[in-house]
Amino acid sequence: MQLIACQLDIEWENKPANYDKVQALLECADVRPGALIVLPEMFATGFTMNVAAADEGDMRPSEAFARKIAASFNACVIAGVVNTNADGKGLNQSVAFDPQGDELVRYDKMQPFVHGQEDRHYATGNTPKVFSWQSHTIASYICYDLRFPEIFRQCVREHRPHVITVIASWPAARVEHWVTLLRARAIENQAYVVGVNRCGNDPSLDYPGRSVIVDPQGNVLVDAGDVECAISAETDLDGLLTYRQKLPFLDDMR
Repeated sequence: MQLIACQLDIEWENKPANYDKVQALLECADVRPGALIVLPEMFATGFTMNVAAADEGDMRPSEAFARKIAASFNACVIAGVVNTNADGKGLNQSVAFDPQGDELVRYDKMQPFVHGQEDRHYATGNTPKVFSWQSHTIASYICYDLRFPEIFRQCVREHRPHVITVIASWPAARVEHWVTLLRARAIENQAYVVGVNRCGNDPSLDYPGRSVIVDPQGNVLVDAGDVECAISAETDLDGLLTYRQKLPFLDDMR
């Protein structure tokens, strides 16, 4: 399966501009049918605490755009969006759509970034989520989740995902943490990891990009650097299953 990480310099709270950016980046990429396309956290607005600006509302324009991309490229698309719960608090979500527009998963971020006061504006998710695409089991996570390996293990114990996606707005000041932790999650869970970060800056922070695709042994297959681009790599599912069989580390979890 082809994995595609779409890294962009998100225009602050400007949804139409960001739709255009994603469209242009993917049109320049060699997207093959059946690919898994992954967009960053809050890809349409940037990591804003202004829930009203990010909220999809009744029309859900960012989700409609993700569905459109999935259909036009005959691919599965994972996108970071914001909705609200019954109490009006934000939901920082990772949602996936197939080419028919069907929703495959909707994951609520389990670890709001308290240091950035995300917990004051956004509700906390309760459980990891997985879905199936192209014979792969795929798990979805968001940004600060990456620092909490226990929530990855919670999913791996039950579902044994083959691919783990982490969409993010991870700041430049801690870029080495980002890459190191993505590699660690791949190694300890014997899974491909797709980490998709934004690049550029918002009114508060600079972002390094450094979206990476990591293989199950922790090798970085491709690194996006600090520019807008779409990077890709292929999974080897048979090879992954053989690796897990030869070295059944996951069976020793206690």
